[in-house]
Amino acid sequence: MAKILVVDDEADLELLVKQKFRKKIRENIYEFVFAQNGEEALEKVKEHPDLDIILSDINMPIMDGLTLLSRLPEANPMIKAVVVSAYGDMQNIRVAMNRGAFDFVTKPVDFEDLDLTMEKTILHVKQLQETIKAIKENNILKMYVDENVLNFMTHKEFENSLLKNEVINATIMFVDVCGFTAITENVPANTVVTLINSLFDKIVKEIVAQGGHVDKFMGDAVMAVFRGDYHLDRAIDAALAARAHIAQMDAVHAGEKSYQPQIAVGINSGEVVSGNIGSASLKRLDYTVIGDAVNLAQRLQSAAKGGQIIISEETYHKAKESFSCEKIGDVNLKNKAKAVTIYEVLE
Repeated sequence: MAKILVVDDEADLELLVKQKFRKKIRENIYEFVFAQNGEEALEKVKEHPDLDIILSDINMPIMDGLTLLSRLPEANPMIKAVVVSAYGDMQNIRVAMNRGAFDFVTKPVDFEDLDLTMEKTILHVKQLQETIKAIKENNILKMYVDENVLNFMTHKEFENSLLKNEVINATIMFVDVCGFTAITENVPANTVVTLINSLFDKIVKEIVAQGGHVDKFMGDAVMAVFRGDYHLDRAIDAALAARAHIAQMDAVHAGEKSYQPQIAVGINSGEVVSGNIGSASLKRLDYTVIGDAVNLAQRLQSAAKGGQIIISEETYHKAKESFSCEKIGDVNLKNKAKAVTIYEVLE
């Protein structure tokens, strides 16, 4: 069953939707929830975490549909919205798409076309849900790997599937929480864990928002991978947003000492090998990326100071048209025979 939220201030729309989709409602294919404006819709999203898609008008009182679109990622990033509006001009369509709308249907509504659009959107959402579920299950399997569980898989099939690899173009980002080790000596363990998790939550939220993948956590650092279109731009956007969020956090006080959270970021783009790295005999592998581009990203992060986002000269030439950067100069990085020219991303 798919659960659909319809957001529209037209009083008779609820009855019309129930009439047009009565057969699928009876057959438990669709379940509808209704709201009359964007503000009410956000409340419904909270009440129904299992919602799949939203059908939303644009022109509504209290909160319009375009504002609702901008608020949806924070309320539930898995929900996809289809705009259903009489305002079918290109400007409204572009604004809606830029704010995350999956599709656009104009009024008066052709309910056959709307049904096809809904089916397409629901299929996309279900695929996303299955992907997330598979990732979670895979992570649980890796955390609690047990020989008896793994024996359900044939050894050769398991080995072949996990040892596949490919060369891809990607952007690698390392984010280090600066000076965190020092505070661990002065505050209780529970406070340390709570603080680092809250910092990671803010960083990860921005990585995911830009379509990045958190590869691993390493102590007080995060490694993320960005693939696909504009992967470098999306990585830098994620770093800038994470830096801004962390900068707004209050200082942590421990006795006479205080700690103001900051992050240091290294970003690098290039070819990497993507695959399951580890021990096949132990059946303990991590799907990750390796290569010189990864190593350089980590070295760039080590050269960054608190609040800095550091890139190489090669990456700077790819990013300079989209971001304001400042040359820092040449630095010697570990395992690099020659000095590397680095730049700081300002905004």
